[in-house]
Amino acid sequence: MKLMYGVASPFARKVRAAAIELGLDGQIELVAVETAPGRPNRAYAQETHPLRKVPALTLDDGTVLVDSTVICEYLDARAGGGRLVPHDGADRWPLLARHAVAQGMIEAAVLIRYETALRPADKQWPAWIDDQWDRIRTGLTWFEARADTLDGPVDLAQLALGCLLGYLDFRFADADWRRDCPRLESWFSDLSRRESFARTAPT
Repeated sequence: MKLMYGVASPFARKVRAAAIELGLDGQIELVAVETAPGRPNRAYAQETHPLRKVPALTLDDGTVLVDSTVICEYLDARAGGGRLVPHDGADRWPLLARHAVAQGMIEAAVLIRYETALRPADKQWPAWIDDQWDRIRTGLTWFEARADTLDGPVDLAQLALGCLLGYLDFRFADADWRRDCPRLESWFSDLSRRESFARTAPT
């Protein structure tokens, strides 16, 4: 298998961390791809992902899977299933809902990065940026109040949340999310020492 990824992408990091947690990383070749907004990678769009996003996973038979969640679910199934996303509906749906909140925060953080780092200063939309930050803050508050759901084996929601927090530290070091989230801080400190996160830290 080949995983097309961006070295700083939190979405790609989620897949890489999932592969390590599942013991499948040795079966995956990593291929770094540039997909910066405003610099279309036409070859990548034609050969792999028409939307020019990472990650994308090319299977041994040539099938291409896109979207980090789809890829993680595939890897989970390949490893036997039920480790990252439970089969049972009683546990499955609440976990997927938590994952959706974490994934939404990642999307907001990446949008802020694009708006503040790539768009000319005179064309930036401060109110829109503030709204994205508010989504992240309310999401973190939501998880802080539900930190007990982060106990136990690493699952898909935890991977997404960990990648969000790592991305905030990497791109927005002055955001100081730890100030109001002591339970998340403690949890993330432990998560960061796991092989899956230590080996995939953004650069």
